[in-house]
Order: sequence, then C-alpha cells, then structure tokens
Amino acid sequence: MSKIGYAYLYAVAAVAILLLTILATLMAPYLIPPKPEVKTELKTFSSYDELKNYIKTNMQTASRWFGTDLILPSFPPVFKGGTFTTVATSTQAAESSLSYSKTNVQVEGVDEADIIKSDGTYLYILRQDYSTGKGEVIILKAYPPEEAKILSKIVWGENRAPTAIFINGDKLVVFLSTWSNYMIMEKEGEYFYSTPKMGIEVYDVQNRAQPKLSRNITIDGYYLSSRMIDNYVYVVASFPAYFVKEDVVLPEIKVDNGKNKIDPTEVFYPEAADVSYSFTTILSLNIQDDQQTPIYKTILTGAASNIYVSLNNIYLTLTKYDVKEYQQATIATEETLIYRVKIQNGEIKLEAEGSVPGHVLNQFSMDEYQGYFRVATTIGQVFFRAQTGSSEQTNNLFILDQSLKTVGKIENIAPGERIYSVRFMGDKAYMVTFKKVDPFFIIDVKEPSNPKILGWLKIPGYSDYLHPLGEDYIIGIGKETVPAEEGDFAWYQGIKISLFDVRNVSSPVETSKFKIGDRGTDSPVLYDHKALLFDEPTGLMVIPVLVAEVNKEQYQGEIPSNAYGEPVWQGAYVFNVTAENGIVLKGRITHIKGEFNKEVYYSQNFVERALYIEEYLYTISHGMVKVNNINTLDEVATIGLP
Repeated sequence: MSKIGYAYLYAVAAVAILLLTILATLMAPYLIPPKPEVKTELKTFSSYDELKNYIKTNMQTASRWFGTDLILPSFPPVFKGGTFTTVATSTQAAESSLSYSKTNVQVEGVDEADIIKSDGTYLYILRQDYSTGKGEVIILKAYPPEEAKILSKIVWGENRAPTAIFINGDKLVVFLSTWSNYMIMEKEGEYFYSTPKMGIEVYDVQNRAQPKLSRNITIDGYYLSSRMIDNYVYVVASFPAYFVKEDVVLPEIKVDNGKNKIDPTEVFYPEAADVSYSFTTILSLNIQDDQQTPIYKTILTGAASNIYVSLNNIYLTLTKYDVKEYQQATIATEETLIYRVKIQNGEIKLEAEGSVPGHVLNQFSMDEYQGYFRVATTIGQVFFRAQTGSSEQTNNLFILDQSLKTVGKIENIAPGERIYSVRFMGDKAYMVTFKKVDPFFIIDVKEPSNPKILGWLKIPGYSDYLHPLGEDYIIGIGKETVPAEEGDFAWYQGIKISLFDVRNVSSPVETSKFKIGDRGTDSPVLYDHKALLFDEPTGLMVIPVLVAEVNKEQYQGEIPSNAYGEPVWQGAYVFNVTAENGIVLKGRITHIKGEFNKEVYYSQNFVERALYIEEYLYTISHGMVKVNNINTLDEVATIGLP
C-alpha cells in the first residue's frame, strides 16, 4: 500500500471496480443472459468467521483493491445537529387546509425525499454550497404571499452536506452525507483514508422560527435512497466491505446517544458470488414517536443501484457483471439481482431474492401490481463490434411473483436499442427505446404469465420520462433528434414534450408536441422526475429549462445536426396540458435579471423547482422564491434567499 495520498480509499476502489466492469463488458464479443436464480429465503451468517471467509472467497478481483494493512481508529461521535438561526417569530403549526402541490412521486402514498418541500403554508428549502460541502435548510412562510418571509435556518458546517428532506406535520427530516477522515501513524510513515457516513436528523418544527433537534441517527455508508409512508421513513445506506489487518470492518449505527455495531449473525447474504460487496442497511424510523427504537436489517450485497417501493414492499436491485470463457470466446453476462423486503408499520422482513437478465435503468423500470413485480431491463451496451459489424443489445420485460420467480416475460424487444423510459399503469406498460427513432411501445401486462406487445409508434426523438394524463394519454418529456448521415444513430436536439393518445392500443398516436431550444437545451426533469410539477385536474405543468440556441451567424449554409447551441435563458416553462387542447404554452418565468451571459450561467438564480399554493405559483432557485399569479403569471412577490 502506498503512503500519503489515500485520502479517499473507497472512492478509488469504487472507480477501479467500475472501470473493471466497463472493460469486461467491452471485451465481450457477445452477451448472453444468465439463467435466473430464485431464492425464497435469505440466510444469515452463523459467525464473524463465516462472514469473513465468505467475503474473502467471493470478492475475487475486488479483494485486490480492498485489502489493506490499515489500523482502524475509533469512530467519531454522532452528528450534533445543525446550527439554528432565528430570523422571525412564529408559532403556527402545520396542518393546512389549503390546496397545494406536493412532490411528484412514482407511487401514491409513498413520498420521496427532495430538496424542496411544502405543507401548504411553509416552504422548506435545502441549499448546498458544493465548493465547501456546507449546506442549510431554510424555513419560509410562503402563504399568503404578502406575508412571505424567512422564519429560520438550520445550518451545517463544512463536509456535512444535507442531501434531501421530508416534512410530516410538525416534524422535519434531514438526510446528511459526510466523510470521516483518518490519519494513521506507523513505522513506514503516514496513511490516510476516509469512510462514508450518512446522518438522519429529525427536527421538531412546531415553532417554525425555532426548530429543535429531536432525533439523531448516524449510519456508516452512503445514502442511496429513502421513502416515507405515513409516519415511517425508510432509508437505504450502503457501506463498502473492506479489510483492515485481515479483519472485516463492520458498519455501525448510532441512535441518539447510543451506538451499535452490526452483528455478523444478523447479516443476510445471497448464495451467488460477486466481485465486490457492500453492507446494505435498510432502516425504518417513526418520526412522530421519538421513543420508538428504529428497526434495521443488513444485507451483504454487491453495489446497490435502484430501489422501488410500494405500500407493502421495498425492492432493492443491483447489477452483477461476470466474465467467463466459453468455447474459446469471452462472454460477458449481466443480471439484475432483486431483493424483496416486506414493510408494514415500520417492521422490516427480508422475504425473497431472485434475478433477471440485464440491467435496470431507474426506479420507473419497476412496479408492483396485484401481488406481482414487473421489471424492464436492457442486456448489453450500444457499441460497435468489429467482429460482427453490429451492436448487440436487447430489451426485456419480466413479471415475477412474490417469491421473485419469473412467471411471464417478453424478450428481445427492439434489438440494437436501449430503454430510455418506462411507465407502468395498472395492466399496461409503456416503454420507450431509442437508437435512431423512438419506438413507443404499449405492452399488455394484465395476464402475468402472458405479457404481450399490443402496438407501437415510431417517431423522431425519445422520451426520458413518461407521465400519465388520465388513463388514455401519456406525456413524454425528452429530446428531439435528427437522423445522422454518418451512421445508424441520431443527433439529439432540443427538448421535446409529446402527448400520446393510447386509447387505440394497437396504434398509439402523438396528438401534440412542443419543442424547446436547440442542441444543448436541458432540464432536470430529464433525470429527476421530482423537478416536474403537473396538476392533472387543472392541466398545469411546469418544467425548469435551460434554453440553448445555435448562433446561425457562425455557419455558412445549412447548420449541421451536431451543432451545439449556446445558453441564452433559464427559468420555468409554464404549460396547460389537456387531452382536448394538447400542449399549450402559457408563459415563462425567470429569476435572472438582465442579459444572460457566462457570469449569469454560474449564478444562484437557476430555477430548480416549482409548486403551487391556492392561486399562486411558486418558483424556487438558490437565490430567491418568486410568486406569480397561477392564471395570468403576473408577478406577485419576490423573497430573496441571502
């Protein structure tokens, strides 16, 4: 092991393993799906020695990166909570009878943590300074607009960054990420390394001007994701498995003033070997009862990637790659390992494990319906194979029962393309694949043992996100494209919003579309669904957009399809979207004053979220909250965020 320079041992190891995985995939002349393995019960280790031997035996390549001769020092104390700053005096409690929008989530009744939350009267705004790692949560009186003002701030110091929040009545939940840095002195010299930690801080905000820390939990590992159902928050953290002086480092959980190192005999593990391991911990916390002890379960897994959460289950997924020699050829296989965790009133029970071929794009590639789990995957990556002159990539849809055994499937959907978006709606699934044009598929999943493609539509462009409009229409948000003359692909252009009529399942129709900007135009909605505001009853849809436009004066003749535009505007596009009238632009709102230039591009006034309270539309950036009339878009108020 080298000296001085090991400041981020885990990060280096993770990058190395990722590069190994990519290299293995690129080396493969062809991909074949492995045979799915199904387990109905997860085992636990009988002892520490069994856990240690299991990891050493199975880590294979990764053990070369994680093996160290470090001496592990004691862990630092738990987070002590943020610093409070009172700006105003208020004692008003939460429950609001006002009409207001909430975070755009995948499953009704399953809330998702975000950077902005509202309870109908107050806004809770998370801000970060990425250069220092510092962060804060601002509590702002939002309604009525004429009384809008900052009430208080919770501020955290350097390298203790808040990442997401929940609000539930008079309780505010804040997730924090940090690193604990260590220096070890030995005869050979100094050694540095860091460990990831995440914090959960619960604040009593009955008095919004004086929030009080009521619970404080620290989990060793990275924050992966979280959900809130009723009064319970479920959070998933991942701690890389590694050795110090031939000993496995076990993660710790610290609750308020106590701490607990995870017992090896309580760690669940799969039968299938992997090249690397992490301790993935799922913890539930009743945020309304400070006396109730949190419940947690830990699984020894590979690197967890996505989770899907229903009202009854957490589905934890991770992608496993393997490289084997077969008939004088190198074969790369990839599969998604799935763990089903039953949840009810804070209780956690690991009930099943299984696998399907391929990798999952995101949480919307998964769904639970009437006791079945549906998942869409892509096998392989799009790249040119010199031996065959083609790209080998296929897409699939699998339906699994509660034991995670496959009961139905469709394979080889749109060969040579990959999945860009999926949305499950009851007994239908909608899938977008793309390479040169956008095949929009409608799939019947009503009969679990016999899913089938009902129809499809091929149009230019693709959708990164699909959102339902009633039962008969789908909104697609993605990019416009232009077929490339250079090969079998397309150049993406500006943002395209489409409205699909899916009443005729054999022949869906794009009834309306709206294009924004040129190549280089972007929106957080393309990769984070929580950035979208859509209110189906009124048709209100708001999307934050950075608009880029090509300077035509730089080109003589026809502008090439791969020409990038320059940023010229940022703010919120406000639409009215209905089945009757399609996609209609109502107007635009920006927080940037004056001319848009390079200095403005790095300003704090990029709109990140939008929400409404009664007849007012609120747009939020790091620098301000702007209030506009929801019907006329006339500006009503502006609240600066110093």
